[in-house]
Amino acid sequence: MVAPRDEAVSEEGRRSDRKRRAILAAATDVFLAGGYLGTNMDEIAARAAVSKQTVYKHFETKETLFVEIVTSMTNAAGDTVHNEMSEFEEGGDLAEYLCNYAAWQLTIVLTPRIMQLRRLVIGEVGRFPELAKVLYERGPMRALSILASVFERLAARGLLTIDDPLLAASHFNWLIMSAPLNQAMLLGDEAIPGPEELKRHAAAGVRVFLAAYGKA
Repeated sequence: MVAPRDEAVSEEGRRSDRKRRAILAAATDVFLAGGYLGTNMDEIAARAAVSKQTVYKHFETKETLFVEIVTSMTNAAGDTVHNEMSEFEEGGDLAEYLCNYAAWQLTIVLTPRIMQLRRLVIGEVGRFPELAKVLYERGPMRALSILASVFERLAARGLLTIDDPLLAASHFNWLIMSAPLNQAMLLGDEAIPGPEELKRHAAAGVRVFLAAYGKA
């Protein structure tokens, strides 16, 4: 049986967690819309329906809050992509497997909020060089490392011909990501290709990749 004091402590913890999540959600919207310099803690507190003191209780500084947003958004996007990449089943269609992964990666990465985050971090790289490193290591570098491991296993099964799995992962990544990512980053959210165009682009990239690394 839980004692009344324990119940009160537990409820207080749940309230604190709800406030923290509300602050993060509000701060994400404000930072992405206004940039680092254009964001103030008063607006975040108002949007989260908490006091400014509560914001500072959870996040000591504006910089701390900004770092938390970049880290959590990057981790969430990466988890969504990689949790969907199951092992290739024996007798399956390798091209189809890679096309599905490529299309899913494009769909997750090429969203307005992730593009806004990338632009924001690039714009603040002089002020927060370590933050750009976090975005790179937990985003693109993590993706390449996981993909390299997948390719290494596929090569061990005789399905791919690969000497350097990380290099092969880099080639695959840029065959798939480069053109649509550059469009979205430089031309704005309205330039993000639609689902069918992304599927066609992914399939073309996979064909080139398999021409170079497919089973001889």
